[in-house]
Amino acid sequence: MTGTLTRVEKINPFMSFLNFFKGVAVDFVRGDFFVKLSALIMGAGYFRRKQIVKGFLVTLFQIVIILFAVFFAAHYIDRLPTLGTVRFETVFNPETMRNEVSDFDHSFQILLYGISSIVVLLAAFFMYLRNISNVRALQVKAEKGEHISSFIEDVKSAGDKRFHVTLLTLPCLGVIAFTIIPLIIMISVAFTSYDQFNMPPASLFTWVGLDNFRTLFGDDMGSTFGYAFGRVLTWTLIWAFAATFSNFFLGIFLASFINNSKTKLKKLWRTIFVVTIAVPQFVSLLVVRNFFAQTGIVNFFASEVGLTEFLINIGMVPSHLTYIPFLSHPMWARTMIILINIWIGVPFTMLIATGVLMNIPKDLYESARIDGASPFKQFIYITMPYMMFVTAPFLVTQVIHNINNFNVIFLLTQDVFRTTDLNLSQANAREVDLLVTWLFRLTQEQWNYRMASTIGIMVFVVCAVITLIAFNTIINRNKEDKFQL
Repeated sequence: MTGTLTRVEKINPFMSFLNFFKGVAVDFVRGDFFVKLSALIMGAGYFRRKQIVKGFLVTLFQIVIILFAVFFAAHYIDRLPTLGTVRFETVFNPETMRNEVSDFDHSFQILLYGISSIVVLLAAFFMYLRNISNVRALQVKAEKGEHISSFIEDVKSAGDKRFHVTLLTLPCLGVIAFTIIPLIIMISVAFTSYDQFNMPPASLFTWVGLDNFRTLFGDDMGSTFGYAFGRVLTWTLIWAFAATFSNFFLGIFLASFINNSKTKLKKLWRTIFVVTIAVPQFVSLLVVRNFFAQTGIVNFFASEVGLTEFLINIGMVPSHLTYIPFLSHPMWARTMIILINIWIGVPFTMLIATGVLMNIPKDLYESARIDGASPFKQFIYITMPYMMFVTAPFLVTQVIHNINNFNVIFLLTQDVFRTTDLNLSQANAREVDLLVTWLFRLTQEQWNYRMASTIGIMVFVVCAVITLIAFNTIINRNKEDKFQL
């Protein structure tokens, strides 16, 4: 029973968090005078154990954090609840006879520096608590008569026994500075009024609570964001699954065809498809966009052979057009985007599938042939289950990748597609937009950062839900021993 509880605590972050504070409290109570003094002067415990250099560095760190908190962090954290109250103004100074800018508040700077300061202070607080446990450990070593390492020995240990800590320190700091803090700020913007009408430094923005989410999920006060969000989300999910599984199954089929013993010039076929991958994607997409443009080569040939007229006659192309709207009509554009993505993505999937197919035990196929299984049954009962078993994580990541696949949608439709839906247009969305391209244009064209951040949160929620469902229903059901001989 004890072992079970220990394992639960190890995998429960909340319990680990509580145990950390409990351990610090116990170390403080059981510690000697210098351990308790370390709660006031962080280096006291090190000075007592003759670790002078470490004590000096820790005390210096404490002084720097105190100065940072008093002279920098307090200024911005104090203004976080309001995000500033003093507006930007130019005031005439009779002494200098010039217009001078007032000492105004910058809402985004307050948000940025305030949140960054809180993260830094929380990290410093964690190190402060950890320091108490460290000096308590030194006290226990001293009482047992064990050797207490010098500063030089600690430096050598950082490159030897504790090298993993040294190696991970810089990446962890990078994650905090360039991932965690920007993510917190992005999430925070979704709860503010930061948009084109509240743009610092000319004006201030403030906290609005859940108003942006109410706007996104409804049509309150004439807003069309609720209407646009439902349609863009639906198309995003359709696109993500269509793009992922079309490439997946066609890639497997192509790899199986090339790997077939009856196929000639296998190396030539593989080389041709690998060359298509070598061309940068944005180049391919821009070239293809020109091919399928109103005056592109595809429309020229379609007109010459009478295909355009035929499609107009059967109602697939509006009668007022003289060309096929490959990338300018909602139905045509969505279909072409999926087809073009197949052309771009299948070779990559083919290479992955080729590697997996080469590792399928040949004995399985030989046994199946002896039992009279046809090539189709071998594909259904051996190839596909094995492929699904090996590539399930890849499929999950590909779905998430396609939800955020900015390049294909943006490069094929930007400056080409024009929405005819007034409600979508008012929300600055289009029928072919994914959530990520809608978010991008909200920021770059409308400077509507509050709604863009709200949509960004929803993108994360959608990706998280799909990932959790996929890993719990697909991957966990795979039976590894089923494919082991």
